[in-house]
Amino acid sequence: MMRSVEIVDVGPRDGLQMEPGVMPTAAKVEFIERLVAAGLRRLEVASFVNPKKVPQMADAEQVLAGLSRRADAHYIGLVLNRRGFDRALAAGCNEVGMAVVASDTFNRRNQGVGTDESIDAWLDIAQSARAAGIRAQVTVSAAFGCPFEGEIAVERVVDVVRRCAAAEPFEIAIADTIGVGVPTQVTEVVAAVRKVLPPTTMLRAHFHNTRNTGLANAYAALQAGVSTLDASTGGIGGCPFAPAATGNIPTEDLVYMLERGGIATGIDLDALIATGKWLQETLGRPVPGMLVKAGNFPRPKASQAA
Repeated sequence: MMRSVEIVDVGPRDGLQMEPGVMPTAAKVEFIERLVAAGLRRLEVASFVNPKKVPQMADAEQVLAGLSRRADAHYIGLVLNRRGFDRALAAGCNEVGMAVVASDTFNRRNQGVGTDESIDAWLDIAQSARAAGIRAQVTVSAAFGCPFEGEIAVERVVDVVRRCAAAEPFEIAIADTIGVGVPTQVTEVVAAVRKVLPPTTMLRAHFHNTRNTGLANAYAALQAGVSTLDASTGGIGGCPFAPAATGNIPTEDLVYMLERGGIATGIDLDALIATGKWLQETLGRPVPGMLVKAGNFPRPKASQAA
């Protein structure tokens, strides 16, 4: 298994989109800046979608405008169609992520079109992103189960991945959008997907912790060869169009598990825990993450010679 892993914090986007209120723009900017200071270098910072459907993301352009830019940080804008891509490009995103749902029913609920139409949109967006000189990646959502269609066949996931890979993205992610997967399923899906991906295409995984299997699934994904994992500070989040979906795996809990197991993340865990505490104070409610409550458990100091 890999001895280091990249973590993408999706809290500022996937996390905040389910909040009952709207976090002020200045607080969103502070949230992202805190994460960058803690060592995160890829973050989902906004989604460029219809603000009437996701009002929490209505200030996407203002958030991007308020961020301090650094050469080694990628600020990802989620887009679902060409209009969203054009907005993300104009706002200054240096990476865009498209979502295509493996379930046609869920894709229509989430994006207003079927899976085939979203794949067509992705192929166009990927080409335009390449021409504009920004990175483009795609997530195949509901890859482990759908709230409307139930079980999703592995063959269906592989077919969607294969068609999305035709655009030659630098990365494809598979997402357990409603948190139904288990480690054995992760192993099966990752193995099947890797067979149809070009060797140069990186594989990422995105897990929700709805049924408390998120961390176990993340570890199984690493064992299967996934190089990047999504997580959300404090474990906040969910999907507005997926009934009963809860947050992603908490970034600080994931970092603790990996670092204690000898897998480097490049993230300052204590700074991340402090950000989780700041987040719950800002939101005015407890967050699901465990380390925000329990704190870090430092390694014993090396014994000193007598």
